Amino acid sequence: MAEAPGDIERLIELMARLPGLGPRSARRAVLLMLKKRGAVMAPLAQAMAEVATSARDCVRCGNITNADLCGICRDERRATGELCVVEDVADLWALERAGAFRGRYHVLGGVLSALDSVGPEELRIPRLAERVREEGISEVILALNATVDGQTTAHYIADVLEPSGVQVTSLAQGVPIGGELDYLDDGTIGAALRARRRF
Repeated sequence: MAEAPGDIERLIELMARLPGLGPRSARRAVLLMLKKRGAVMAPLAQAMAEVATSARDCVRCGNITNADLCGICRDERRATGELCVVEDVADLWALERAGAFRGRYHVLGGVLSALDSVGPEELRIPRLAERVREEGISEVILALNATVDGQTTAHYIADVLEPSGVQVTSLAQGVPIGGELDYLDDGTIGAALRARRRF
């Protein structure tokens, strides 16, 4: 069986690392890009190069942006006193798609995990406590995935924030146990936000 040249094999290997793409899907994607170099591959490569140099984390919340502050943090109408804590940017984007939350966010960058040696300092938990103190936050909504690590992280955050007196709530109905926000439909996310409860 003939193999692709080394650089193409390398591209296939890199593509196969993406979520949802295995070796076969990556090979098909690369073959399509090679077939449509001008229409697909060149613009994709250019866009990836641009994003690689311009994308960064918002210094306040951790969202992906191309400026120091993301659009949500710059929008004064979002300064409602509500701060929604999410595991990663995909969850923030899922909540934004639902259009049910008009406050600001805090992206942790993961969850606590003893197995993966992820502690509070590897996440943005200390920064969260600072924001609660500095920004006059009245409610922290824990919109973490309903997994063991997600719930462990939620309990830890609730303990950390308890001395501040801030109200800590979590998403309620609509988020199944073991479910992940990025896979939920907009209506379910909206219902879960509206039915949040004290944590």
